Amino acid sequence: MSPPRLPLWLKLAFTLWVLIWATSYARVLGWQNFLWLCDLASFLILVALWTENRLLISAQWLAVSLVGVLWTLDVAVAFAIGVHPIGGTEYMFDTARPLAFRLLSLFHLFLPLVAGYGVWRLGYDRRGLGWQVVLTWLVLPLSYAVTDPERNINWVQGPFGQPQTSLDPLVYLVGLMLAWPVVVYLPPHLLTRGLARWRRLRGH
Repeated sequence: MSPPRLPLWLKLAFTLWVLIWATSYARVLGWQNFLWLCDLASFLILVALWTENRLLISAQWLAVSLVGVLWTLDVAVAFAIGVHPIGGTEYMFDTARPLAFRLLSLFHLFLPLVAGYGVWRLGYDRRGLGWQVVLTWLVLPLSYAVTDPERNINWVQGPFGQPQTSLDPLVYLVGLMLAWPVVVYLPPHLLTRGLARWRRLRGH
């Protein structure tokens, strides 16, 4: 058997984090919140770390990389000047929510670091794009069908956390399913493939 390529401390630390985070979220927010693609990514990254599955970690890298960057940017700008340039992170400044609970959402910041490290150590599997698109096309309609509309899980009721009324809800949902892979997954996929080629050439 080949030696593990991911350190045990990372697997244990991430497992502990998921236990704390998931228990807290389940108690306060309920099961619907785990349909957020970034929440699902936490569980799938945990599986990928322990199994060292290159395909799974590649798919979840696409799920969290760009989202994590945009989430961090929105929070940082709002913290600095009080304006949300993107939107969707207003809850981080809602003083009606306990600070400790809001701080749990900082997982958006470190998920890309964990997934990115996994891809760096295990390699990038370009099939991850197709797998993540299929998962997204399953989760978005499910979010629309079974979650409370006011929660707007995965923005299936409107972009940037706000409900939309301009389009028929199903037309909007189909548009969201088509746009999500192109806007969210394709840029990091192309960038990661380019970096992987550069890394191979440099190695030679």
